[in-house]
Amino acid sequence: MLKNQEGLTIPNINIQARVNNDWQTLTTNDLFQNKRVIVFGLPGAFTPTCSSSHLPRYDELAPVFFANGIDDILCVSVNDTFVMNAWQQDQKLQHVKMLPDGNAALTEAVGMLVDKTDLGFGKRSWRYAMVVNDGVIEKMFIEPEKPGDPFEVSDADTMLSYVCPQAQEPAYYTLFTKAGCPHCARAKAMLNEHDLAYEEIIVQQEVSQRGLSAVTGKNTVPQVFLKGQHIGGADQLAEFLAEA
Repeated sequence: MLKNQEGLTIPNINIQARVNNDWQTLTTNDLFQNKRVIVFGLPGAFTPTCSSSHLPRYDELAPVFFANGIDDILCVSVNDTFVMNAWQQDQKLQHVKMLPDGNAALTEAVGMLVDKTDLGFGKRSWRYAMVVNDGVIEKMFIEPEKPGDPFEVSDADTMLSYVCPQAQEPAYYTLFTKAGCPHCARAKAMLNEHDLAYEEIIVQQEVSQRGLSAVTGKNTVPQVFLKGQHIGGADQLAEFLAEA
């Protein structure tokens, strides 16, 4: 049975990572001393739940965590640094840092190493999340030990409720654009001026014209959304931001 390790001081462990094509030795002392850090562990890079939900949501909510006393967010998996670096690029992460635990030293030290040989994984990390405060585990969220890959308590939203229950999710915009469109450039410039985060979906590259019409009900770009709310084009965005 997995044991909650709250109160444990994490020992100093060397972790080998590939940074800018050079080998670098990271230490847990450097990662955790004089910092309040979120760490979440998961079974493996590129695995379905990890890629679709666990990792991207932490990256999405990272600015809120940073505004509420968190210094870093680390994703740990028992994978080598090349795999973790490739996963980082695939996910286009902006905030979460990958921590390769290829030797499983950190995972074992915090009591989360499990045997997944039945899946052909060998020794891997159980899914969990924790807050490490100056090297000491302050809080742990450990998934229940039941068949499959439970994902109930180690998610970013549960962590945010612990770190700052009053925190509000940041406004996040989605823009459908086309290359060379001046109105699209104007919409992006307005969001940048207001320091508002957005995701850009480029028509005819990432989605077809038919897809644009199916999602937005419109044939022109830009089409701007805020959390599912359709704002409209660049002129409507200007009006929306002026009234906000």
